[in-house]
Amino acid sequence: MLEISTDPAAVDLDWLHDRLSTDAYWALGRSVERVQRLVANSLPYSVFDDGGDQIAFARLVTDRTTFAWLSDVYVERSQRGKGVGKLLLDRVMADADDWGLRRMALATGDAHDLYRRYGFASHPEPDQWMEKNWPTHPA
Repeated sequence: MLEISTDPAAVDLDWLHDRLSTDAYWALGRSVERVQRLVANSLPYSVFDDGGDQIAFARLVTDRTTFAWLSDVYVERSQRGKGVGKLLLDRVMADADDWGLRRMALATGDAHDLYRRYGFASHPEPDQWMEKNWPTHPA
């Protein structure tokens, strides 16, 4: 039976750093220090298998009132297609519903169909959303 934890202390930082920095197109080369900081400064969701090994991760940056940003969603390659991502997102979205959020944002380059199942859509007014990038900062 799979278990989901939102305890930052439960995150397997070695596993997460390895997967994000080597296998996640948006975080290639991310340092272990950055991974430690992102876990400490957001709400982490970790999925563990029967043996206690971490097999998936996601995090929310949120005020738990009006807005959340969903980020760093990763499912172990060997676990993809087995419902792990759905289980993870079911929990994330249930929490967001309980808090009464007005908006959740995310960016994805490859999982649009998955997120559409949860009600995500392309922003209808792209000129409203702006971003600032620091290209000299590492992933």
